[in-house]
Amino acid sequence: MSRRYDSRTTIFSPEGRLFQVEYAMEAIGNAGAAIGILSKDGVVLVGEKKVTSKLLQTSASTEKMYKIDDHVACAVAGIMSDANILINTARVQAQRYTFAYQEPMPVEQLVQSLCDTKQGYTQFGGLRPFGVSFLFAGWDKNFGFQLYMSDPSGNYGGWKAAAIGANNQAAQSMLKQDYKDDMTREEGVQLALKVLSKTMDSTSLTSDKLELAEVFLSPSGNVKYQVCSPETLNKLLVKFGVTQPAAEASS
Repeated sequence: MSRRYDSRTTIFSPEGRLFQVEYAMEAIGNAGAAIGILSKDGVVLVGEKKVTSKLLQTSASTEKMYKIDDHVACAVAGIMSDANILINTARVQAQRYTFAYQEPMPVEQLVQSLCDTKQGYTQFGGLRPFGVSFLFAGWDKNFGFQLYMSDPSGNYGGWKAAAIGANNQAAQSMLKQDYKDDMTREEGVQLALKVLSKTMDSTSLTSDKLELAEVFLSPSGNVKYQVCSPETLNKLLVKFGVTQPAAEASS
């Protein structure tokens, strides 16, 4: 049945489905996983880096995590070239708002404006949906720390803990079991690493397969976005018992 209705993004099937949008979501299911966890003192983002070849030069900058503004960051799963376009759009919108109103853009307003762009690509002929999902982590004076998830359809929602990318349903059900409302940031990191270690396809977790970033308030009250260094990440993996120190030494 789908074959007749999936040639264009703009055509509904008789069951009321937009197949091209569903296929875009399917593409994200093959991408490296990303997990976001909201804690009482910050937001944790963890992403899985897919190492496709040993010959590939690893990027010095982060591959899955991007800073949009001083108070908002995001984790990405899907087609990276699509993500770059949307991230640039979000950065420009955040700066325009700051320029116009002399204050940081509210997190949900930024997410919504980006999702409006995504939605446009599901409604007009000749365009394909962006094959990318985002986890947005941020802080604003209205609602404090926030975590949002958005998909190619342009839908978004606020979450306490969310997973996108490969094995996201298994990760989501584990988060549902283990998430607690009054978690600290450290407990959030521990839970995210534990969930990723159980849902990732590779057998052992190492810092070159992972990225960890946090959004939190510094003692001075400023919002801080911090990416964890590989050395610190290795120590955390050993500390939380996700990686064996012996294996670490031999590798």
